[in-house]
Amino acid sequence: MIQYFKSNYQSLLEIEGPEKDCWVNVVSPTLPELDFLSKKLLLPPEIFSDPLDPDESPRVENLKNALLIILRIPCENDLDSDLPYSTIPLGIVLKRDLILTICSRPNELIRFFADNKVKGFFTFLRERFVIQLFLKSSLMFTKYLKRINNKIDDIEKMLHRSTRNIELLELLKLEKTLVFFNTSLNSNELMMGRLKRINLNQQTIDEENELIEDLTVETRQAKEMAKIYTNILGNMMGAHSSIISNNLNITIRYLTSVTIILSLPILVASIYGMNVPLPFQENPHAFWFVSLIAVVLSVIGVFFFRKKNLF
Repeated sequence: MIQYFKSNYQSLLEIEGPEKDCWVNVVSPTLPELDFLSKKLLLPPEIFSDPLDPDESPRVENLKNALLIILRIPCENDLDSDLPYSTIPLGIVLKRDLILTICSRPNELIRFFADNKVKGFFTFLRERFVIQLFLKSSLMFTKYLKRINNKIDDIEKMLHRSTRNIELLELLKLEKTLVFFNTSLNSNELMMGRLKRINLNQQTIDEENELIEDLTVETRQAKEMAKIYTNILGNMMGAHSSIISNNLNITIRYLTSVTIILSLPILVASIYGMNVPLPFQENPHAFWFVSLIAVVLSVIGVFFFRKKNLF
């Protein structure tokens, strides 16, 4: 899908084709669409294929007539997906007269800009647009990290009442998501440092200084949050494993104690079941004597294990 947007100071309009100072939004493109854009905008085909690679790392590349920036952004997956959240590459192509974004799937970040929900967004301010994409991406990381933290808290409450594997599997999925977030945030931060050394930020340093400072703060905050939640999740899983192991030891110890106590009456009954002369065998109350001995031995066993904190 290819969309063309152009803004004035009042609104954002969708137009029919590429114009000067417009934004070309490409989402889940087909091969004919990529071929059309390559010929129409005079760009090499690989400039479109790289951002569509799900494993592409963030980077900045100067081309003959354009600047390619690849940013990893967070996205929310479908309910049937293995992970609740993941990261995907977003390609940003800066030309002298327009800006182009390309992504392999629809995402919330691009929808914010397409719906004109970002304050101060104008397609003709291309350098500011790039900074706003970075800033909004960092804010989305923060938002999704808060959701992950809330989900961790919910799972922790369920773990207090349940020892099922499903909760542990959910924690493993969240831990994998946090690994992706950490990796993407670190790569994005490194790329931001490189952007500061090229003309993109040098041209806008006076006008967009506040946005750049916000971007730096939000990226660092998202990194710290991801690191903290990763540590919390790792400690929680370690603590839960220790609790499960300790509960298993307590259960085994309890069952062993019960088995030993129950074996005492069985021992007495086995002795009096032998076909040899035994005490009280001629007494009419022999059964009650034998039962009393079994009960007394069991009570002694209970007191012994209770004193040793084994029962």
